[in-house]
Amino acid sequence: RSAAWLRRELHKMAAAGAEAAAVAAEEEKRLPEGDPESGGDSEDEGDSDSSGDGEDEEKENEAEIQRLEEQLSINAFDYNCHLDLIKLLRQEGELVKLRRARQKMSELFPLTEEIWLDWLKDEIKMASESSEREKVYELFERAVKDYICPEIWLEYAQYSIGGIGQEGGIEKVRSIFERALTAVGLHVTKGTALWEAYREFENAILETAQPAPGSIPSPEQQQMLCSQLEKIHTLFRRQLGIPLLDMEASYAEYEEWSEDPIPETIVKNYKKALQQLEKCKPYEEALLGAETPKLAEYQAYIDFEMKAGDPARIQLIYERALAENCLVPDLWARYNQYLDRQLKVKELVLSAHDRAVRNCPWTVGLWIRYLLAMERHRVDHGIISEMFEKALNAGFIQATDYVEIWQAYLDYLRRRVDFTQDSSKELEELRSAFARAVEYLKQEVEERFSESGDPSCTIMQNWARVEARLCNNMQKARELWDNIMTKGNAKYANMWLEYYNLERAHGDTQHCRKALHRAVQCTSDYPEHVCEVLLTLERIEGTLEDWDAAVQKTEIRLARVNEQRAKAAEKEAALAKQEEEKAEQRKQARAEKKASKKAKKNRIGDKRKADDDDEGEWGQEEEAEQPSKRHKGDGDGIHLEEDMEVETGLFGRSGPEKPDYPGNQKEKASTSRKDIPKVLHDSSKDNVTVFVSNLSYTMADPEVKLKELFESCGEVAEIRPVFSNKGTFRGYCYVEFKEEKSALQALGLDRKVVEGRPMFVSPCVDKNKNPDFKVFRYSTTLEKHKLFISGLPFSCTKEELEDVCKAHGNVKDIRLVTNRAGKPKGLAYVEYENEAQASQAVLKMDGLTVKEHVIKVAISNPPLRKLPDKPEPGRASQFAVPRQVYGARGKGRTQLSMVPRALQRQSNPVAKAENGMVQNSPATSSDPSEEPKKMSNADFAKMLLKK
Repeated sequence: RSAAWLRRELHKMAAAGAEAAAVAAEEEKRLPEGDPESGGDSEDEGDSDSSGDGEDEEKENEAEIQRLEEQLSINAFDYNCHLDLIKLLRQEGELVKLRRARQKMSELFPLTEEIWLDWLKDEIKMASESSEREKVYELFERAVKDYICPEIWLEYAQYSIGGIGQEGGIEKVRSIFERALTAVGLHVTKGTALWEAYREFENAILETAQPAPGSIPSPEQQQMLCSQLEKIHTLFRRQLGIPLLDMEASYAEYEEWSEDPIPETIVKNYKKALQQLEKCKPYEEALLGAETPKLAEYQAYIDFEMKAGDPARIQLIYERALAENCLVPDLWARYNQYLDRQLKVKELVLSAHDRAVRNCPWTVGLWIRYLLAMERHRVDHGIISEMFEKALNAGFIQATDYVEIWQAYLDYLRRRVDFTQDSSKELEELRSAFARAVEYLKQEVEERFSESGDPSCTIMQNWARVEARLCNNMQKARELWDNIMTKGNAKYANMWLEYYNLERAHGDTQHCRKALHRAVQCTSDYPEHVCEVLLTLERIEGTLEDWDAAVQKTEIRLARVNEQRAKAAEKEAALAKQEEEKAEQRKQARAEKKASKKAKKNRIGDKRKADDDDEGEWGQEEEAEQPSKRHKGDGDGIHLEEDMEVETGLFGRSGPEKPDYPGNQKEKASTSRKDIPKVLHDSSKDNVTVFVSNLSYTMADPEVKLKELFESCGEVAEIRPVFSNKGTFRGYCYVEFKEEKSALQALGLDRKVVEGRPMFVSPCVDKNKNPDFKVFRYSTTLEKHKLFISGLPFSCTKEELEDVCKAHGNVKDIRLVTNRAGKPKGLAYVEYENEAQASQAVLKMDGLTVKEHVIKVAISNPPLRKLPDKPEPGRASQFAVPRQVYGARGKGRTQLSMVPRALQRQSNPVAKAENGMVQNSPATSSDPSEEPKKMSNADFAKMLLKK
């Protein structure tokens, strides 16, 4: 009778709760339609204006909903787009569309605790009938599978209490509580709430089972009371044996509730749990004080639990870590490996693998482990094949990933085949899969990545081995190897030896001989090796004719190889010698140029002579040969100007008629620096010196400016700016420190913006001693934790880009790419904490619009830096084009031909004599022995003015 009464009472409570929920749902539906209780204005207070604003907002929301739905139809894996659509639909009260949007998202991604709780609460409000309650139960079952969340389990248990009026309701509630305790009952910080809720439920049942006051309980009632009391005792004892926070309070509550003393065994277990709690507290406190995602703290906690060896606790700490680090593939891999090797429970293992690939679909290793786990637990072949197809559509970031997943699937198909039969369905499926894999890598992968991912044709090699060893089909194996060799592998000795070994094991001697003969002819990396293998074969099995043919072939081949290597060595030596000579010539040319400039400075202000007596002075003769015509704008005729150096800058002097241009003012301002003696760099101090470049030429007082900048790195001994001959700052300098550690710290200022330009700071290295020394700060290989973004607007700042990127993970660094002048190039590199965050950001940000610019986002994988091809030494002198030497200002309008028209008409080139005079080449001279006619300045001017 008491049990029936309890059911009636609980049924009434559940019905009342469902009715209240239905009323609340109806009220919520009516409020947006202008219910007075919604707080809307009355008609007298301008209700028409507010409704107009509401209509505009509603139209905007509808347009945004439509846009988000279209975007998801294009890219269903846009995580943020799903979130925005669900938020808008919930705000608008579109319940049918909202349910559909949540359903689509849950099919693609595991949902977070917050999303599930919102969804469950919305569905609970609308679930009034028993059939609808069953749908809510199904939703709870899906929710508890995504992540281990104590809050969802607690909500599940409390919701189930509302259905105890149904048949078997109490047992269903107890079943859910027991499952919840199994899943999260060991949670040190949140497990207590679940234990207390379970005990409160059992206490409520105990109160309903109590007999009426003054009545004597029947034997059945007495048995039920004892049974219920024992359930509560058992819950207390189970809880006190687990290390949980505030377990002292639970112990005190048990002492107060229990009429009998607590048994000694329970006290002993309680004290043992307290000791265990003390060991766990440092790890829990570290988690409490750490910032998300707390990966290092969780890893330390996992290592601690692994040493203890309790499988349930190890599983729970892994689940807790994954709830906050669900995008870390390595963590999923370690968890799945533990489950595969230790627990080996089918449902648990496959569930963890499934969640791993749903969270990190771009990681091929997780897919491979999933396929292996499904095969290990004998999952149906159709399901495994379906999972493989999902893996192909997961969007891996490297071409080699597709080779790996194909190899794993082909291995699985090969293990299904019974090779004792000549033909079977499984064998045909394996062959079909091999052919499809080769075609897939050729079409899909090469088109996407511009590379095959399988240059050595490992899949075709495995296919050939299967045909030869397991199917005894050497004809097919030879066809496959022929195809492999035509794909650029014929030059590698190891490929030929692989084929030779296959023929040796499963073919015949004739094909082995043919393979080795072709190998001797084609191999370019290790020809000696294949020659040795061929001779070994003929020594064991060949006839005398075979031996002679092999010896002759190998001798000819090795002679040719040695000749080619000798030529290559000669070319290399000649090229090295040529480079040395060029370096020496450049050094000598710089010295001569420096001496020439110094000589010209000494002649500033001297009057140039027009007679031919002073031919020995090359510099003056050079001046005599370089006059130029200049057309005046007033039409007075043609004038020979003596001040051409104003434009050419060849002589470094200015006449009194030189206009006072801004450049001349700068030159005047810097004349005080001309007298500063040059300070040569001491190479013995390279370890305490840094080289600073790409500074602004207009920087005022670079010593003062740079000293302020570099003093933060350590005590500065000296700053040596480099100035031009005119005294202007050349944009680079040497900064010498007192200590080596200061110089190393100064390298951290590389790319710091100074006066609008990125300042380059590099180690001080003598390029003459280390000509190949290069300083490149950034990696040139694949960086899975870093993104490359292109298409950015030039006005985009680092802060604006960080706001966009930080929504997808913890951003460690952002670098906007600029040119040497500091102008943005619309490119950027964004570094995340780990590979998972970067991969997730690619999926969400690629194609995003930033300031009306559609950006492209990819994992950072810079192309190889191409070096210029070195010319062959023998041809360098024949085809080398003399490098054009420009003046101090580059190729300006004054870089004109200074040869008169009369000489330009001659077809043969004009050669310059050693003394600076111009002479005809021997080919155009009527008499080779004739002395070239010398021309004075006057003769040269007459020739120019002659029409």
